[in-house]
Parts: sequence; structure tokens; C-alpha cells
Amino acid sequence: MPAITATSPGKIILFGEHAVVYGEPAIAVPISSVQTRAIVNAVIGGSSGEIQIDAPDISLSAAVMELDPNHPLRAAVVAVVGNKDPGEIPACKIQISSTIPAASGLGSGAAVSTALIRAFSAFLGQRLTDEQVSHLTFEVEKIHHGTPSGIDNTVIAHQKPIYYLKGEPFQFLSIGTPFSILIAGSGIPGQTKEAIQQVRQNWINDPDRYDSLFKSIGEISKMAKELIDTGSPVDLGPLMDENHILLQELGVSTPELDLLVDTARKAGALGAKLSGGGLGGNIIALVDEGIDQITKALTKSGAIYTLNSLIPST
Repeated sequence: MPAITATSPGKIILFGEHAVVYGEPAIAVPISSVQTRAIVNAVIGGSSGEIQIDAPDISLSAAVMELDPNHPLRAAVVAVVGNKDPGEIPACKIQISSTIPAASGLGSGAAVSTALIRAFSAFLGQRLTDEQVSHLTFEVEKIHHGTPSGIDNTVIAHQKPIYYLKGEPFQFLSIGTPFSILIAGSGIPGQTKEAIQQVRQNWINDPDRYDSLFKSIGEISKMAKELIDTGSPVDLGPLMDENHILLQELGVSTPELDLLVDTARKAGALGAKLSGGGLGGNIIALVDEGIDQITKALTKSGAIYTLNSLIPST
């Protein structure tokens, strides 16, 4: 049996972090310059139901059923197996590698689950739709993030830009004019689950203030969608700046993220903001020209990596 391979891109959130959990829209796009790869090989002579996972990036090599029941990799495999009898599962080895920085807001966890689910289901002869893959990945995401928004699994499984409103069918986003986003890592691991819990507790304590912040972020996402639809992405910069201020007020930015945002702006970016759950992770900057200058400035200010990503027309 030939090896089965599947890849998944990373993703970034352009607008709408946190507010999307509370009924406001968000915009996210896939990032193909980084990706996760899952390869499934049959193990000749192995016992039925034996599944080995090798993930050298996280120094993991183990039988799936030896992992904690809440381990995301085990959960992804179990989600695909469903109610099948272990005797129906051929012995196999699943190898996972990724160039997506972990805990950075780039969807590393969802990308791993998506690639694994897609490759392993194909190995078992199942033809899952993108929506089925997205649904299974979402279930695994609950282990990572508690109450995820649904953005990561949707944009990564479908590999298309989306305009997302929780509880409603997602909309694929039409991008008329390509634009470039520079991603910079703060060097501090993102803490999405903790950030979501922190925002939720603050919302419980002061619902009026936080509902107002969420609504303002949602309005920015709506304006951004219109600019993208009409082919005016260069005007997204000021909206990024406004969005970042609101994320600061939500309490999910950090001095390191704020420094990188300020550095990008001063070096010539059209706008910048944190991207993802916050409390670490990365920032994104809208760039038109002077990318090298902005990249050097961000590196000097402590960015541990930069990724220049073109958001292509769709």
C-alpha cells in the first residue's frame, strides 16, 4: 500500500479575534508559506489496530493508545476511527512534521489535526469532505482551547479566506486585489486558552463594557470585508491600528507585542496589530513597500521570526 500524504496550511486572523466568540464577525486567511504534513504508511506484519505516531518536532514517538486520552493527536485518530472495530484498522505509522511555529496564533494545532485526519481517513478508504474534516478538527480544537471560535478549523480545512460569524454558515471571502502581510513572532508562546478564559471572566464581571468592545471590533471586521471586496486592501492599515487598540483594552496584548506593532508602524507599515489569541504569539503588519526595512526593524526589536505572506486574489 503506498504512503498517504496530506498537507495543511497555517492561518492568520486579520480581524475579529475574541469578539468572534461573542457573535461578531472575523476575517481569517490561510498562509501557505508554512504548513503541516502528515504521512501514513502501512506496517507490514504489524497487528491490526496498532497505530504508531512519530512527531519529531515535539519529540514524540509512541503508540497512539499509549497517549493520554486527551492528547490532541490521539483524539484526532480516535475521531477518524469512530465506531470501527480495532481489527478493521491496518497497522500503520503516522509521521507528522510542520513548519508552522507552535503557539503563535498561526493555527499550528488545527493544521496538525487537519493533516492527520485527512491522511488517516484516506488511508482507511474514507473520503471526507472539507466540512467533515473541519468538524472533526473542531472537536480536537476543544482540547487545545476549551471554547474555540471555529475559525482555525474552518479556514485551514477549506484552505480559503473566510468571513466568519459563529452560528452562521461561513462565507468564502473574495479577494479582488492581492496584498502582503508581514508576520512577526514575539518569542513568547501564545496562550489562546488562557486568553479566552481571561476575556470571558472579564466579560462576566463587566458585560456592558466588554460587549461594547466586541461590537466595535465587529464593526471593524465589517468595514475590512468591504474594503477587501472592493479591492482596496491598502486602506486596511488604519483598521488594523484601531483593532489593536481594542485588543489592548480587552487585556490580551503584551508589552512585547505592543513594541513590535509600534516598530512596524514606525518602519513604514500601513498598519499593524496582534493576531490570534494574544498574551504572546505574533503580530501582523500590512506592508506595501519597504518590506526589508520593516523586517530589519522588527528583528532588531526582538522578533524571533518574520514571514512575508502574499494574500492572493481569489
